[in-house]
Amino acid sequence: MNAAPLVWIIDDDRSIRWVLEKALHNEGITTRLFDQADLALTQLTRSEAGKKQPAVIISDIRMPGLDGLDFLQQVHQFCPGLPVIIMTAHSDLDSAVNAYKKGAFDYLPKPFDIDDAVHLVKRGAAHYSRKTVPETPEACHHADIIGHAPAMQEIFRAIGRLAQSTMTVLINGESGTGKELVAHALHTNSPRKHKPFIALNMAAIPEELVESELFGHEKGAFTGANNKQLGRFEQAQGGTLFLDEIGDMPARAQTRLLRVLSNGDYFRIGGSQAIKADVRIIAATHQNLEQQVKKGSFREDLFHRLNVIRLCLPRLRERREDIPSLARFFLEKIAREIAIKPRYLNKKTERYLSSLPWPGNVRQLENTCRWLSVMTNSREILISDLPNELRQVPDASRQETDWTKALQHWAKRELSAGRTPILNKAQPAFEQAMIRAALQHCAGKRQEAAKLLGWGRNTLTRKIQGMEPGFCHTE
Repeated sequence: MNAAPLVWIIDDDRSIRWVLEKALHNEGITTRLFDQADLALTQLTRSEAGKKQPAVIISDIRMPGLDGLDFLQQVHQFCPGLPVIIMTAHSDLDSAVNAYKKGAFDYLPKPFDIDDAVHLVKRGAAHYSRKTVPETPEACHHADIIGHAPAMQEIFRAIGRLAQSTMTVLINGESGTGKELVAHALHTNSPRKHKPFIALNMAAIPEELVESELFGHEKGAFTGANNKQLGRFEQAQGGTLFLDEIGDMPARAQTRLLRVLSNGDYFRIGGSQAIKADVRIIAATHQNLEQQVKKGSFREDLFHRLNVIRLCLPRLRERREDIPSLARFFLEKIAREIAIKPRYLNKKTERYLSSLPWPGNVRQLENTCRWLSVMTNSREILISDLPNELRQVPDASRQETDWTKALQHWAKRELSAGRTPILNKAQPAFEQAMIRAALQHCAGKRQEAAKLLGWGRNTLTRKIQGMEPGFCHTE
């Protein structure tokens, strides 16, 4: 690779071009600036362009004239291995997935951390001529997955990167964070999208029926089995099987699932003929499976089979900036469903809702919007219109001033229960809380968050990497 790679920057926003140019120049990287993709494409396709061909292109999506995705598609017709990094302020799942599907090297949502942008450019230059992503022009839409928060952008990026994959995925997240929506998005953006997507919630099935539900049974296999029944594996053949709340799966079913993942086949209950399994597994849980393994309630070998790719969904209170847009989406969606004019939140109500803890996460917010759509008389929603349980939430600012007393009470409980040494548990939790708050305050910019914490950026990165696998950080 050339010691001083040439990078083309395409954006109709002059300030973005200037910031990227200065940052890259400080790293010894030369740049060429364009305010329209059409001009860059013209230069790239000229016969003499090969003499000054860029090693990496950074392009916005939405610009006057040729947009970034169409530009990306045409670039790969002329220079199939050329890394193109797509950036956009329209940070939604469609943008991320379409960017990856059309061959983007990576996806950079605005506002971005300039250090991350420089790192991506260097990585792209290092991979130049080796990276080629097959083009898939069909777009997929997942309007229910909304998020501009950095943590959600990471989820969008992961779905985009997995668009051509059928790898097993494990999704961690509290109840109501949207685990099934993400699973469905992974399916509809995969090569199996035209085959079935079958979901099964382990916590909703009696233990004695789990194996029959998963693998099916032959007629007469047990009392009451009057007919042959196909299991969810057969129903999902060629497609995706989503196993929700996998942490609640009984031990016997865990053993049979492990066989399927290891050998690729299974038997119906009472059957003697092996059935070949052609199914992608996506599992989800709100539990810490590592702790379940330590306690002996979940098989370690099965955990490692499932934990190929892990996605960790943020709690709603960790992405508060998304609450107003989520509420607007739900209010408009519900209005269409029940044929009324959509309600809307006034600014004070938006701010108030954004300050609440939302223990039920996005599902609780959606249910609240349903209640408001039916129970409020005027279209404008005031704080006084909210359900009593939301208006009676203790003032957050008063709670925060008492955090040291709460910590003291917690320490006394732990000591009384004999759970020591308490610092081994409290110190990592305290650091995680500080890291979450700093990253959220800085919109995920690690350089700024590190300064607020009194650390260097490398220290912050090391701390995040050293946290338990179930930790959902906000960058």
